[in-house]
Amino acid sequence: MIDIHCHILPGVDDGAKHMSETLSMAKKAVEEGIDTIIATPHHKNGKYENSKAEIIKSVIEVNEELQKEGIHLKILPGQEPAIRGELVEDYENGGILTLAETKYVFIELPSGYVPGYTEKLLYDVQMKGLIPIIVHPERNAGFIERPELLYQLIKNGALSQVTAASVTGHFGKKIKSFTHQLIEANLTHFVASDAHNHKTRPFKMAEALDSIEERYGVDMVYLFTENAALLVENMNVMKEIPERVKRKKFLGLF
Repeated sequence: MIDIHCHILPGVDDGAKHMSETLSMAKKAVEEGIDTIIATPHHKNGKYENSKAEIIKSVIEVNEELQKEGIHLKILPGQEPAIRGELVEDYENGGILTLAETKYVFIELPSGYVPGYTEKLLYDVQMKGLIPIIVHPERNAGFIERPELLYQLIKNGALSQVTAASVTGHFGKKIKSFTHQLIEANLTHFVASDAHNHKTRPFKMAEALDSIEERYGVDMVYLFTENAALLVENMNVMKEIPERVKRKKFLGLF
């Protein structure tokens, strides 16, 4: 498995606090069957700022430690930039790091709402030849209240990534229900851990994929795992035609 969203770099954000915690996370990842992780520290979210150069340097250091410890895991550089009006300008100035240095870039929205300029910004990002991936939309109150907002963004070419722990119910029944609504409506394209540590915010990747296989069959698992591999290779991912979340059914699941 490839995990495209993880806070495994030591001491850079609210993820791993130090190298020993990074190594503990790495061991847990390997136990779950993960062999590649894209490290995606927060960037310009009001608390943390992680420049492209700093992330790449940290990734090199972590890979060296993993090799020394005999842990068979590869870390690739990435970033989780918060949505900002200046994001495209930051990218042009070399401040934004894409995922594994591909055409794919994460976009993190505030948890409480969807900013009014989101659609325009994601359009501008695409005009730069990038493919925006909205992270954990299932945990955004604005999308939960108005799922059509996400439908419109996906229809316009954005992708999304749900969290493994949301699939399994770690964030509660409401978020679990909405996550499955997104999967069923073809409104998400990746499952990733968003792991911050190995205790309170663990990987849950194997459990999530087992749950998806049980509910939707092996083809859906293949879509998610293959998309992660295609992303790392900088190839076009598999997409089904997005559908609207049916409001009546959506509310009935809570």
